[in-house]
Parts: sequence; C-alpha cells; structure tokens
Amino acid sequence: MRRKDKEINVPDVLEGIVKRAFVCRLAMSVNDEPYVVPLNFGYRDGVLYFHSAGEGKKIEMLRKNNRVCFEIDLDHEMVVSDKPCDWGFKYRSIIGFGRAELITEPEGKRNAFDIIMAHCGAQGPYAYKEKGFEKACIIKVTIESMTGKQSGY
Repeated sequence: MRRKDKEINVPDVLEGIVKRAFVCRLAMSVNDEPYVVPLNFGYRDGVLYFHSAGEGKKIEMLRKNNRVCFEIDLDHEMVVSDKPCDWGFKYRSIIGFGRAELITEPEGKRNAFDIIMAHCGAQGPYAYKEKGFEKACIIKVTIESMTGKQSGY
C-alpha cells in the first residue's frame, strides 16, 4: 500500500470492519472478463458466506475460476470545504483475496444461511422455506489475505 499512514493492518480492526458491514462486493474474472457484484453476506472465522441462485453469470464464472477479490467499505462521510481541492472523504475499507467454493448440500447450506442471518442481525432459530432453500446455492469464500485502509479517522 502506497499510503502507509492510512493502512489498517491490525487483524482485530480488520475483522471488526467486516463484522459491521452488510454489503460486500465480490469480484471474479474469467478469460480477461472482470465481473463484480454487491452482495449481502455473513462472516465467521475467516470465511465469507453469500447466498445465490444456483445458476447465472456469477456461478458460471466461479465454476471456471474460483479465485476472487472482495471489497467492503463503511463509515462514509463527505468532508466539504469552501475550496474544491480541499474536499475529502472519510471511510474505512478492506480489499481481500480468497478462494470460492459452492455449497449445495443441505446441512452446509443451512449452517451458512444461519451465519448470514446472524451477521445481518436476525435472531434465531431460523425457519427456511424448503422450496427456496432447495434452489439456493451458497458461495463460501475462504479469506487468504486482506488489507484495510482508512481516511479521516
């Protein structure tokens, strides 16, 4: 990272940002075609969980290349000034890398859905509609590395 003064490299602080966020942008690439999609997610023990339909562009790409990049940001605040060049922006963000795997078996999906629901603030126990549950797919991303950056804090 070029701006070491803005770097966040304390694991507990990075994890705190992930735990407070509700949207994660998941990026993938196949044949030099990048694709990024914002998703709600769950997090536990160094793993991100996303729910998805069992087919579509995202799933097709992950089946071809499971290497992913993700981005999370929060604590946004515009800093205004009378001078245009003095405007700024407060934020905290994370860029990370990992490998995705698709979970389709019922027990793994149920566990992942519970993690997503808890991360989003819902109180369990959770009852899932079987029809939607059967069609859903879980994307499990095991985080290999992540770095953080903040400005204005």
